[in-house]
Formats: sequence, C-alpha cells, structure tokens
Amino acid sequence: MPELPDIEVYRERLAATLGGRTLEQVEIRNAFVLRSVEPPVKELVGRRVVAVRRIGKRIVLGVEGDRFLVVHLMIAGRLRWRAGTKALGGKLVLAAFHFPHGILHLTEAGSTRRASMHVVAGEAALAAFDRGGLDVREVPLAAFAE
Repeated sequence: MPELPDIEVYRERLAATLGGRTLEQVEIRNAFVLRSVEPPVKELVGRRVVAVRRIGKRIVLGVEGDRFLVVHLMIAGRLRWRAGTKALGGKLVLAAFHFPHGILHLTEAGSTRRASMHVVAGEAALAAFDRGGLDVREVPLAAFAE
C-alpha cells in the first residue's frame, strides 16, 4: 500500500490539530462526496474530536457520542488545513469542516470525483469499513514472512 505513509502523516497531523476541538459546522459543497445518509452529517456538529484513526486507506475522525466520519481520499483527494475563518473557494473543495481555530477542507483535483465520506454510528458500523488483510506496521516479522 504505497499510500500508507501519506495516510499516516494525515492521521498524525489531524490528531495534533483537531484532537479535543469541537466541530462547529460541516459544509458539503458537492453532494456526491457524502455516501451515507444515516446518521445525518449534522450529528457531528457540536461534538469534540476524540480520536483520529486509520482503517486501511481510510482516515477516521471519531467524535463524542460514538459517531465517526470515514474519509477515503482515493487518488486525487487531499485534506488541507487553513487556520482562521477564511474558507477555500473553487470547484476543488468537496467539503469544509469548521473548527474554532481553522477549517479543514476536503479537496479533489480530478474530475471523476472518487473521494468519499461516510458518517457512521458505533464501532460495529465502523468495523464494516475494515477490509481485513495484513497491516505491515503491526504484524511480527515471522507472520509477514509466512
């Protein structure tokens, strides 16, 4: 998985930047990016970010109340942080997540729009995104060789 270093850097930076902060607003600028309807995305608003994880190639923001935002960047998707209250403009921005100290933008440079977001409730629903397989960062060498 060549994307692993990039996803891990995103996870580390998001944890440091958003951990303990309250999500104040969610803007969905392109409806296709949100691939779930239940629970509604508005359930994330007003809740603190309590965890940032990785499930395979997906980045997971966990908020209070056992709610999760699952983001898959695919090939051309990016997360961009802008301190302050001025949001990015343009057609590349798919969604914007407003926090007291800045805005996290989900952008995609391609025209095919493959990046996706899901909002899920509970660990059981989150587990459905785990495709299984070997996590090369956690497996012992003997198991990897096998």
